[in-house]
Amino acid sequence: MGLLARVRKEWFIIGIVAVILSAKLRPDFGVRGGPLKPEITVSYVAVSLIFFNSGLSLRTEELTNAVLHVRLHLLVQTFTLVFFPLAVWLLLKVLALTAINQWLLKGLQTVGCMPPPVSSAVILTKAVGGNEAAAIFNSAFGSFLGIVVTPVLLLLFLGSSSSVPFSSIFSQLFMTVVVPLMLGQVCRGFLRECLERRKPPFGAVSSAVLLMIIYTTFCDTFSNPNMELDQTSLVLVVLIIFSIQLSFMLLMFLFSTRAGSGFTPSDTVAIMFCSTHKSLTLGIPMLKIVFEGYEHLSLISVPLLIYHPAQILLGSVLVPTIRSWMTSKQKSSLLLK
Repeated sequence: MGLLARVRKEWFIIGIVAVILSAKLRPDFGVRGGPLKPEITVSYVAVSLIFFNSGLSLRTEELTNAVLHVRLHLLVQTFTLVFFPLAVWLLLKVLALTAINQWLLKGLQTVGCMPPPVSSAVILTKAVGGNEAAAIFNSAFGSFLGIVVTPVLLLLFLGSSSSVPFSSIFSQLFMTVVVPLMLGQVCRGFLRECLERRKPPFGAVSSAVLLMIIYTTFCDTFSNPNMELDQTSLVLVVLIIFSIQLSFMLLMFLFSTRAGSGFTPSDTVAIMFCSTHKSLTLGIPMLKIVFEGYEHLSLISVPLLIYHPAQILLGSVLVPTIRSWMTSKQKSSLLLK
């Protein structure tokens, strides 16, 4: 395979490296309030584009079938909003005996309490070729559920409570997730024949949007002044975060592929990403509301700022491996029929 062909095949991985380096060199360009205005272009435009793109590319019957896949939804939501925070709480009982900054540990607990994201899990599931419809439903439903559940979990585990503006968060989710998805479905009804004949590169569009999200996320991370504090604790927290993600992805992989699970390989892909990813878009505003007035709010926020780019980076790196596994499993099942 020639160099150009290799670049075309691996353009997404190359793009990840390029945007991370760009964010390191010029974090001011993509930081919140910077020239790129990610608080608008990412939080609203990019997320809306992702779900409009999904609505345009998905067959309506696939979305309908996904909504009825109750066992999958129950597994993902239970793992995300029950098992995840409990497991982190138990882990922190051990980590509390170490010299890691206690506020960073509290931040790890807040990560466990967060709902799934409304973009990264969907894009990565689509990139692999997994059950995108199930990923869309669980990302959207989990985010709406998290508006109510996350503050309760924070109160339960950290003793912090505040008045959360449910209506404003709900309306933002509705406008950036539900409305674009439905518009995409309506447009697909008029353009179905053209779309099936021309086969537009929906996956490439979503991947390009993800690169923009990665860039702005790392801009925020690199421009955070607290990232310069307590280097030992930060390095340990980074290692812990990657260990949590890998362990939980492996756990969900083993659980959803066990004999008699009833899940297809494409279901497993959606389960792995949706149940282990956490939302920065909802998370940071919630932390600012729930921990309003806390002296150490910035330190509490650091683990979530690390977790978000880490989950995108790890998921993106694993895409080729997971895609190869899913493809081989699907071929095997066809041969057995």
